[in-house]
Amino acid sequence: VQLQASGGGLVQAGGSLRLSCAASGSLFSINAMNWYRQAPGKERELVAEITSGGRQIYTDSVKGRFTISRDNAQNTVYLQMNILKPEDTAVYYCRARNTYYQEYDYWGQGTLVTVSS
Repeated sequence: VQLQASGGGLVQAGGSLRLSCAASGSLFSINAMNWYRQAPGKERELVAEITSGGRQIYTDSVKGRFTISRDNAQNTVYLQMNILKPEDTAVYYCRARNTYYQEYDYWGQGTLVTVSS
């Protein structure tokens, strides 16, 4: 499985960005897609998850501002980020995994999001 993340950039506080994660390869084993982020000097944290059943979870700091979605036909997962804050500045990574079998766990390269105040 290969993951290609894109859509990062520089945006002013209050603005919006949409990240994309295009997946390819043997996707039959995947039942969850995640977005993580890692800010300078901080640990990587889970931002959002969407499962094959459509269940979504979000970290508290992005609830009401970020939305994770997927396009099954395009094998792409999106992260719509609204009302961005400087503290959202981070490298964002997508992850494809199987929640039952840990050997199916793949990461994409990061895409940098910078929010200026």
